Amino acid sequence: MKYLDEYRDVAIVKRYLEKLHRITTRNWSIMEICGGQTHSLVKNGIVDLLPEKITMVHGPGCPVCVTPVELIDKAIQIAHRKDTVLCSFGDMIRVPGTSGSLLKAKAEGANVRVVYSPLDAVKFANQNPGKKVVFFAVGFETTAPVNALSLLQAEQLGLKNYFMLTSHVLVPPAMDALLQDKESKINGFLAAGHVCTVMGTKQYLPIVNKYKVPIVISGFEPVDLIQGLLKCVDQLERGESKLDNQYARVVNKEGNLEARRLIDEVFEVVDRSWRGIGVLVNSGLGIKEKYRHLDADNNYKSEFAGSVEDDGCMAGLILRGLRKPRQCQHFGKLCTPENPLGAPMVSSEGACAAYYNFSYV
Repeated sequence: MKYLDEYRDVAIVKRYLEKLHRITTRNWSIMEICGGQTHSLVKNGIVDLLPEKITMVHGPGCPVCVTPVELIDKAIQIAHRKDTVLCSFGDMIRVPGTSGSLLKAKAEGANVRVVYSPLDAVKFANQNPGKKVVFFAVGFETTAPVNALSLLQAEQLGLKNYFMLTSHVLVPPAMDALLQDKESKINGFLAAGHVCTVMGTKQYLPIVNKYKVPIVISGFEPVDLIQGLLKCVDQLERGESKLDNQYARVVNKEGNLEARRLIDEVFEVVDRSWRGIGVLVNSGLGIKEKYRHLDADNNYKSEFAGSVEDDGCMAGLILRGLRKPRQCQHFGKLCTPENPLGAPMVSSEGACAAYYNFSYV
């Protein structure tokens, strides 16, 4: 228990773990969708404390990881425009595209600016009317409301120089695709509590009913994850498949209605490409026609021939939960956080980075 000795709820964690060991009689593969959950599981040593019969399968819930190569290439192309400043969160600038990253482009003189919020990008656009400002918007349902708000704020300010390059993705379609994958052997899910804080719980019921798999909405602390696993395994051992909410202190059935209103005002459901996975139908959010004049896709046409992923990277297999980071021959050798071959080694929510930083030997 060396990773958990300083945790204030260590007695509760121990009790949950003991019960988990006691009730687990069969082999179960459980996927935690969110990269933040993966990070917590690995950092706190939870994956090593679970019963041997439980296999944690790391899912595609890292927004940095699933952003497709072609969009990274387009962001780099935009950043090289003399009249444009490309604004991005810091973890995105190291994600490799076909022949480099935004960090490399910045070193070459491209206009790349790290921001902490899309509203910072709006402020920068307002202060620099002679420059076009493009915010690189990635993420799941959690970041969509504030990104939508930035477009609405730009409209209110009458800005003609603020645009958004969008790569928003949605969790339920990804879960549906994973369960349809013939190679997948997922028995149950831990769903991401912060996504459900925005969207509520009802979006997962069709998946539970269609595939007869338990889904437990969980938080990110060790006690949350282990209690979530306990609830999931208890269902599996009983032959049940229900939607359960471990994170009830934060998540309710309807979610955050104001946040959802912002999403519905600005975005619409579209097909979206996922790195290493391909195009998933109705799995993303695109900017609605009403705000299409602020869409960077409309204002910047692609000028490169094509995008190619590094064929030495197992990102697709890892994001689909079919491989673990250490099963990649390049893990910790050719591929490190300082020199990543693929996105899962870049973000702190990426499975490869989590294993490298907290369990690499």
